[in-house]
Amino acid sequence: MEPRGIHHVGVAVADLDGAVSTYERLFGASLERRDTLPEQGVEAAAMRLGGGRVELLAALGEDTPVGRFLSKRGPGMHHLALEVGDLPAALHDVAAAGGELIDPAPRKGLYGMQVAFVHPESTDGVLVELVSRG
Repeated sequence: MEPRGIHHVGVAVADLDGAVSTYERLFGASLERRDTLPEQGVEAAAMRLGGGRVELLAALGEDTPVGRFLSKRGPGMHHLALEVGDLPAALHDVAAAGGELIDPAPRKGLYGMQVAFVHPESTDGVLVELVSRG
């Protein structure tokens, strides 16, 4: 698997509007896109910072992945997203190399992308999201 690069860093937040405002005010970030995925229990805001992106994530409820993360750890870095060209092939390569997949197949992600997660036990404690534009 050869990632194209870091697509974004995901940050879990308690107050999405407040976090958007903070990133705009402190770092000059601009809101690129905001979307909700009820099936994943998350509302997200993609913030552009120069050539990079931070994805701010707010839970739609306590019993969602981000809701449980916030309850256990509080706000902070949630995941690192790597962009790949061929997501099914990347998942195959990660699994063949001994990585533990949370998602054995791609699923719909935010902004119309396909996504899949690699378990943090395989990546030194960091939840890794693989993303593909299609």
